[in-house]
Amino acid sequence: MRFLLDQDVYAITARFLSDAGHDVVLVSQIGLSQASDEETRDRDYGNLVFVRAIGYGVLYLRVLPSTAHSVHDELARVIQSYSEKGLAGAFVVVEPYGHRLALLHERGVASGRGMVNF
Repeated sequence: MRFLLDQDVYAITARFLSDAGHDVVLVSQIGLSQASDEETRDRDYGNLVFVRAIGYGVLYLRVLPSTAHSVHDELARVIQSYSEKGLAGAFVVVEPYGHRLALLHERGVASGRGMVNF
């Protein structure tokens, strides 16, 4: 899969994804590290997926240095469980011991009730 990592993503997470064979690009590598929130998609991730119906998925990692390995284990389960197409248009919150996934409805409109807990 291809990942665009915001500037606040830990380097250990970038290495984890890269070592797993994923295409990882940091916003700093493409000149977006000082960009506005609208350009980096740093603000209102849910708005990007649900209201604007972008064709990309958002993986929101709730991680601290002390929980990085547990979050990486759960992130690996998410990546293995869903295809790239299955994650397109999804908002996934990844936590140390589980994740929640919300998908867009067929017409690209979300009701906010589409959360699936794992």
